[in-house]
Amino acid sequence: MDQAMHPLKEGTNRLADDFRAVVSDAEQLLRTASDQAGEGYAEARERLEASLKAARQELDTLEHQMIDGARRAGRATDGYVRNHPWESIAVGAGIGVLVGLLIGRR
Repeated sequence: MDQAMHPLKEGTNRLADDFRAVVSDAEQLLRTASDQAGEGYAEARERLEASLKAARQELDTLEHQMIDGARRAGRATDGYVRNHPWESIAVGAGIGVLVGLLIGRR
């Protein structure tokens, strides 16, 4: 399970860093646009577009990693349930009892 979560955490951190870069570039774009609409604006706009493109690619990569991780987890769960049906039923019943108790307390 930890192996499936590591790429997810790493991808989330990279995505957060990319969005920080996008925000930083957007702030600089706004400052430059308000100061002057010359060469600095075009340069800042190009950097912002590059940052957005990188963020989109990172988001796509993260999405694929999440989908693959969910599929692997689903297969592992399915395999466990098929190999240990009675234990799975007991765990499900135990969770049901706990949820019932929690709902009943309200």
